[in-house]
Amino acid sequence: MNLVMIMVTIASALSVILALIAFWLPLMNPDYEKLSPYECGFDPLGSARLPFSLRFFLVAILFLLFDLEIALLLPLPWGDQLSSPLLTFTWASLVLTLLTLGLIYEWLQGGLEWAE
Repeated sequence: MNLVMIMVTIASALSVILALIAFWLPLMNPDYEKLSPYECGFDPLGSARLPFSLRFFLVAILFLLFDLEIALLLPLPWGDQLSSPLLTFTWASLVLTLLTLGLIYEWLQGGLEWAE
């Protein structure tokens, strides 16, 4: 137990030190070139801080959600070797059903339409 506490303390201290260094180093020597937005080597024509469309974020989150779902369901064929394979397949079916219902709801609400 002592070794675990030592490792947690070292990891926490290292994380805090690296975070402080990461915040402190950029403040030492700021210049105009580092602070300006980079746009293919040219000066920006307009504001470089334009907000993204909310639909872009929605589609990105949906992609991540379904990508994570696939990653979690990939080991499912080996679920029949567990002690209760029926329970495993029931939970997997429940997850798939909930995600499918969420996708259908999002589709019916028009969240996946790019043009209005």
